[in-house]
Amino acid sequence: MSLWKYHKIPLLYITLSLLFYAIFAYGLERTDSTKLLSLYFALFVLAYQLLKTTGFNFKQLVVVSILFRLIFLFAIPNLSQDFYRFIWDGQMILEGISPYLHLPKTFFEQGEFPIAQGLELYKGMGDLSASNYTNYPPINQLCFVIAGLLSGKSILGSVIVMRLMIIGADIGILYFGKKLLEAFKLPTSRIFWYALNPFIIIELTGNLHFEGLMILFLLWSLYLLHKGKWEWSALLMGCSIATKLIPLMLLPLVFWWFIKKLNLGKLLLFYIIAGVTVVLTYAPFFSMQFITNYSESIGLWFGNFEFNASIYYLAREIGYWITGYNEIAIISKALSVLTFMSVLGLAFFRRNDTSQEIITSMLLALSLYFILSTTVHPWYLASLVLLCVFTKYKFPLVWSVVVVLTYLTYSNIDFKENLWFVGLEYVIVFLAVLYDVLSKKRMPVSQQSSPL
Repeated sequence: MSLWKYHKIPLLYITLSLLFYAIFAYGLERTDSTKLLSLYFALFVLAYQLLKTTGFNFKQLVVVSILFRLIFLFAIPNLSQDFYRFIWDGQMILEGISPYLHLPKTFFEQGEFPIAQGLELYKGMGDLSASNYTNYPPINQLCFVIAGLLSGKSILGSVIVMRLMIIGADIGILYFGKKLLEAFKLPTSRIFWYALNPFIIIELTGNLHFEGLMILFLLWSLYLLHKGKWEWSALLMGCSIATKLIPLMLLPLVFWWFIKKLNLGKLLLFYIIAGVTVVLTYAPFFSMQFITNYSESIGLWFGNFEFNASIYYLAREIGYWITGYNEIAIISKALSVLTFMSVLGLAFFRRNDTSQEIITSMLLALSLYFILSTTVHPWYLASLVLLCVFTKYKFPLVWSVVVVLTYLTYSNIDFKENLWFVGLEYVIVFLAVLYDVLSKKRMPVSQQSSPL
């Protein structure tokens, strides 16, 4: 009774959140836009109110964040169908077949599936995924294999195993996030910007995206780098890249840290250790056909696919106006070069000689990458949400709220994007960036202590 007496308001927020997450997990169709938006925004309001409440300590909020995730444990993801491909890849490896060398569509056309429930998995993943070679790196594939081993070839069983792994990764992020915040002398409550963020809970735990595992390795690597254990940091950076390739673009950003604290030779060794780690994870799958297929699959994301883009969509319209055609091949290459040059600029012209400056540059680099990308799926933003915890920037939190507008695409019969909603999303994001940059209320990050 004393718990209710002194904490009844936070307990009310927690109870409502548990209810809304349960409805989201078990009672929502992604085509029901009104219900989707209502639940999503309501959960953000509740999370904000909960973070403002001082009646709970750090350990209690950790328990709450885990409870919110466990609500999804037995739910089949309802906003993404990628998990069907995850299960397919894992079962293929268990059958001794490389998922990098075979298209699911080929087995369908032949009428023979080498894995359990192959037809159901094929139909679930959709034609786009089934028609392309897998692009998931080896540590991601290891998770799929573990799910297949422990699930007894059950789709729901695989979902549960993968979900527990993702929850475990988030617990690790809580642990290392707290330690890094303490090292930076920042309020440890900031880690709940990530842990209690409905976007993170829904996209990672709910929709089974492994960005959380990539982020865990990246955060762990940054923590060890801050402690001067750069050899182990390099190993974990390699693991992060071998989970999702995107941290590869962040490697140049440690240049000044090594130049100031160590030397160029140690920097080269850092890159070598990270590179060898990545190569070793790919070694079991290596063949010339693997290189061809994997390069083709990765290339598609940069030169063929379009979703939730910002600058690219503007450039595409200009291209239509000038040539009458979609110049994605030219525009995507130009934007990739611009991204590459921007990252190098952040690496060499911004003195990232402290751990906190490295993290800030990583946030800026990834933000530029997504702003200039042709494809930005919602779950990509998870890394921005985590990195902003350690910086003075809050625009990723705003982006995590408005990115839900991309799911309005599913309310259309032909799944065609409504560019008005895309435009609204990015107008809000750019205004948030502008506020972060220009607001007179911005203080040195070490002085900020507000919960949001």
